[in-house]
Amino acid sequence: MHENSRSESYAAAGVDITAGYKAVELMKTHIAKTMTSGVVSDVGGFGGLFELDLTGIEKPVLVSGTDGCGTKVKLAMLLDKHDTIGIDAVAMCVNDIICCGAKPLFFLDYIACGKNYPEKIAQIVSGVAEGCVQSGAALIGGETAEHPGLMPEDDYDLAGYCTGVVDKAKIIDNKTMEAGDVIIALPSSGVHSNGFSLVRKVFDVENADLTSPVEALGGKGIGETLLTPTKIYVKPLLALIEKVQVKGVSHITGGGFYENIPRSIPDGLGAKIDKASVRVLPIFKLIQETGGISERDMYNTFNMGVGMSIVVPAQQAELAMSVLREQGEDPYIIGEIVKSDEKIELC
Repeated sequence: MHENSRSESYAAAGVDITAGYKAVELMKTHIAKTMTSGVVSDVGGFGGLFELDLTGIEKPVLVSGTDGCGTKVKLAMLLDKHDTIGIDAVAMCVNDIICCGAKPLFFLDYIACGKNYPEKIAQIVSGVAEGCVQSGAALIGGETAEHPGLMPEDDYDLAGYCTGVVDKAKIIDNKTMEAGDVIIALPSSGVHSNGFSLVRKVFDVENADLTSPVEALGGKGIGETLLTPTKIYVKPLLALIEKVQVKGVSHITGGGFYENIPRSIPDGLGAKIDKASVRVLPIFKLIQETGGISERDMYNTFNMGVGMSIVVPAQQAELAMSVLREQGEDPYIIGEIVKSDEKIELC
């Protein structure tokens, strides 16, 4: 198959074109799970085609996001487990665009590798497909690029891009936010996909025992705990938006509480967070103790157990949490919006 495309000279330089074709064939069953009614093209063309259904949308606004998994991919390589890192790639994009109320439509991935091992590439894409299923996005295309000489044969990096749509009148902004509004937390599944350069240094992951059970982690190994995929919040938030006035949403990624929560708050207001209410996950306590990291640096780097923060009117807080529970979430209140020149205060 595709043998006519084989180039002996290119293969001698380290790039096997036919391996790319085999990888595409292996990943097609995973991609098929993500197909939605808007998909027009098959994977393998020069562009992914998507027909936009604007039923019920008066003024459509397209919202796009792109991101990668950071150095979390190093954990996947060390553990030789590649079927979940793709979920992280999708999550980092769709969790961003849902912050303004956009429903994800489609996703594309980009994998750069030292050498194309088709079975490994297919494993990576299986995770991407799972992330797309969780978020309701179609995987309509992607690219795998072999980079011999630029990166070691067994190494790879993964990034993604998604586009979503929201009715202009329903874009979540902070224009109606006011003092007294409530801040609701949605728990994270772990470290998600940020702060891994610090995590890798703290645990010296290249030389550490990543698989032995750790009592503080409920008997799981450090590696398994760290590789837990980023939680995708799209469907719970879409359900919430239908029933509650959502005034602001923050995806807690790199920069932790201090950088991300203020991004959804207008000037003159601030977030007052009750630290005692934050359900800090055991992995963060272990990171802090092992690395001797200050509390402020922890909250300025990691999500600490909060993957998303949502601002709603105080009188709708109980309804909001009820809707989120129906969606399988375990929401809880971590603070309120106050009049302040400081965008965030942890007390």
